[in-house]
Amino acid sequence: MLIIGAKGFAKEVLEVCHQNEELELLAFYDDVNPEVTGLLYDRFSILKSPEEAESYFRLQDRRFTIGIGNPKLREHLYEKFMSLGGLFTSTIATTAIIGHYNNTIAEGVNIMQNVVITNDVVIEKGCIINQIASIGHDVTIGQFTEVCPNVSISGNCKIGRSTFIGTGATILPGITVGENVVIGAGAVVSKDLPDNCVAVGIPAKIIKINE
Repeated sequence: MLIIGAKGFAKEVLEVCHQNEELELLAFYDDVNPEVTGLLYDRFSILKSPEEAESYFRLQDRRFTIGIGNPKLREHLYEKFMSLGGLFTSTIATTAIIGHYNNTIAEGVNIMQNVVITNDVVIEKGCIINQIASIGHDVTIGQFTEVCPNVSISGNCKIGRSTFIGTGATILPGITVGENVVIGAGAVVSKDLPDNCVAVGIPAKIIKINE
């Protein structure tokens, strides 16, 4: 598998791969940070160009996952590496607790350590569900949304695509959050939020609407 990124969150994705015993042929991709070269942890190759990634997909392993946060960037990277012949692949920590009934986890989702997902949950393509997050029943999370550590999403919520939910935020039951929303760390969302807004505080209040 190729992990896109070689710093920060990519190292957390590596730990999930390690626990899942999926280290054979594993490599990283970073064409942004010139100081990141050679072998990560003296073991894992770091690819530096689209040509190297295309060769990796053709000759070694088509699978890739994104080890970088930011919903818009994740979607861009998904499109880039799919065009190079990659196969978007989910990574799910062995310590995640996932219900057994009617859950759907799409491709390219990163579910990190100690996440709890109940039943009748839909997690769409390219999302991050970060460590110790909790997802209640009958929740839908749209494509490329990032759920940060310690977030609690209560039952019957709908989260739009490309939304960012900051660390420790709480979404109360039955709430609908639009697309391209930013929810600040520690916020408590008690009312529906429209598309393209930034909301912070307890209770969460909209402080900005993005055009």
